[in-house]
Amino acid sequence: MEKQLTFAPRNHQLTNINVWTADSQWLVYDVRPSQSSFSGLTLERVSLSGEREILYTARDGAHVGVVTASPTLPQRYLAIHGPEYPDLRGHYDFHHRRGVVVQAGIAQTLDACDITPPYTPGALRGGTHVHVYSPDGERISFTYNDQVMHQLDIKRDLRNVGVAVPLKAVRPPKQHPREYDGSHFCVLVSQTPPEPRAGSDEIDRAYEEGWVGLHGYLRTDGSRQHSALAFIGDTRSAQGEKVAEVFIVDLPQADADFAIAGAQPLQGTPAALPAPPAGVMQRRLTFTHQRRWPGLVNQPRHWLRSAPDGSEIAFLMKDDQGIVQLWGIAPSGGEPRQITHSEWSMQSAFSWHPQGGKLAIICDNSVMQVEAESGEMQRLTPRSRLAPVGDAAVWSPDGRYIAFLRQVDGWQQIFIADGR
Repeated sequence: MEKQLTFAPRNHQLTNINVWTADSQWLVYDVRPSQSSFSGLTLERVSLSGEREILYTARDGAHVGVVTASPTLPQRYLAIHGPEYPDLRGHYDFHHRRGVVVQAGIAQTLDACDITPPYTPGALRGGTHVHVYSPDGERISFTYNDQVMHQLDIKRDLRNVGVAVPLKAVRPPKQHPREYDGSHFCVLVSQTPPEPRAGSDEIDRAYEEGWVGLHGYLRTDGSRQHSALAFIGDTRSAQGEKVAEVFIVDLPQADADFAIAGAQPLQGTPAALPAPPAGVMQRRLTFTHQRRWPGLVNQPRHWLRSAPDGSEIAFLMKDDQGIVQLWGIAPSGGEPRQITHSEWSMQSAFSWHPQGGKLAIICDNSVMQVEAESGEMQRLTPRSRLAPVGDAAVWSPDGRYIAFLRQVDGWQQIFIADGR
């Protein structure tokens, strides 16, 4: 059974995760005309009964989008915010945007910006994207592009993964119209050399990250890693071809440790990107270069998602027949496990049931429930002529519903399906 929640003749855009409020009663969305057109003015939410509320309205030439909700109370929202007065401060771009925390209709800037040397620890120098709270509602992950590197050499403006922690507000000196304060201490946790060595674990792009476990994961020695992020990293094969693999970074348990620099400055230099805190090292989990179809797929676009107990990180990769399947791998590494053995390719991003054991995904033009252990698939919506939009299939925190998108009369609308 499925139910349509929005009906207005305009697009409604769900993010790929954290689209439900903590009480499972509202879905948050933005109103961009398409994913690639960042021109929406409002962040909104709709209830299970169809009631609509505006959460925030951008002003002064700015636009907003890609909204997610906090998994804990008090209810907060995260979003991308474009620059106000863009003719004076630069127009929206990957390296010209910021994250905001929205509460009671007010947007507070998340990531401070300092683009004038010598830069400020805890501030960034560019734009952040897809902001997602950790399961405890404390830390925030994001992807990042750097304005300093973009101006130095566009090929060195490499996508990276970062983390914002509520350690302290960051207030850099204001020497440029695009410099501003931020509520959180922000760092990058991935490393991307501009020219990865062929056949190595080096990457030049880190993206589509996801928090590992509700409380991290168990290491092989039985101890607990309390905080970690998995992400996709683009490696190079021995022949120099780009191959996307699964990576993980273990994060400090204490927020204060994010302010301890490693071998390179947290804030970066005029010739180098910001660097991870001391002890934060990325680790490669998958090694697929020799497979018939190497690497994770980029179509459908998807984000790595961990089982709630942190035991397995799910991703999409082709099987030997070229069919896109769900796979999983342990945070400690090892051989990937093929979860689905479907005759049809997976068609969307996906999410885990909040208690684990099953996933929601779109396949064969239907919303499907997948049993994680057996890979058995159960059709939750009838097969339609046009597949649901592949951007989202997100379980509610209470496990009752799955939110997804359909095209209706040329407009993207929000639907829910009953989970089982």
